[in-house]
Amino acid sequence: MEPGVGELDAVNFGGGTPSRLSPDELGSIVDRLRATYGFAEDVEISLEANPEDWNDEMAEGLTLAGFTRVSFGAQSFDGEVLAVLGRNHAPSDIGAAVRSARTAGFRSVSFDLIFGHGAESDASWERSVTKAIELEPDHISTYALTVEAGTALARAIDGGALPPDEDVQADRYERFIEIAEPAGLRRYEVSNHARSGHACRYNLSTWANGEYIAFGLGAHDHRHGQRARNRTRIDGYLEAIEAGVRPRAGVEELSETAEERDRLMLGLRLACGAALTPTAKRFLASAAGRAFVDNGIIAEVADRIVVLQPMLTDAVAREALSVSTDDC
Repeated sequence: MEPGVGELDAVNFGGGTPSRLSPDELGSIVDRLRATYGFAEDVEISLEANPEDWNDEMAEGLTLAGFTRVSFGAQSFDGEVLAVLGRNHAPSDIGAAVRSARTAGFRSVSFDLIFGHGAESDASWERSVTKAIELEPDHISTYALTVEAGTALARAIDGGALPPDEDVQADRYERFIEIAEPAGLRRYEVSNHARSGHACRYNLSTWANGEYIAFGLGAHDHRHGQRARNRTRIDGYLEAIEAGVRPRAGVEELSETAEERDRLMLGLRLACGAALTPTAKRFLASAAGRAFVDNGIIAEVADRIVVLQPMLTDAVAREALSVSTDDC
């Protein structure tokens, strides 16, 4: 057991396709964590799942194992968009998975939507959002399509296909907000929207620069002033485990200044903003900070810096990082 770790209040299975494991396999991991660390009385245990992997037996097995939250990789409710994204499920599979999770007793049901592919029109995006809202999810995560090197999308763009249009993506994001907020889904972080009481606890901890422990290939953790990442190759990972050592690929020691910088950078993504620390105050007083304020992009609200135009968060964070780096 790692020293200084109390009861866990959130456990998240993500960063891949954990739903390919059986409920018994996932449950055995939960049991080991409970025995090793202990769980808070209201612990939130969540996993990501593909709609096509889901069935009633899995849903029931996972709730019996203690899972309280599931996030489905829906991506779109447009069959043509799902096809070009390379997804294996149909729109109807998403609704079936949500209803199954509800029946099994999951406390929070969520799914992801991706916007901005060239195959998607304004009308198809609006239909996707409307159909998503009709399922009455507790939480929706929305992500702008990005181009990753080595993917089919990157190869298509190299071959002459149009890349995602940032202005179009901004419009799609704003349209989602216009539809989702009246339905009770409020933004608590740039990409995450939830009904009252259903914000993902793991997400909140991450964006608040909280502490968390990492298990699994490529997982990252933040503990005792360190950020560490695990090995990404299964052979090296298992060799380390068999040798009785943590399967680390690297560790970064964080100074108090670096921790404060990270709290600012991460906190800017939250709807409630980042605390007005000395670093944050220097950013507000900088030329870039004043320009953002003058243009209505950021504001000081109740001793916090709040980004008023969420789609510009990355631009604000880049300038904040530049100021905080200069002051190190």
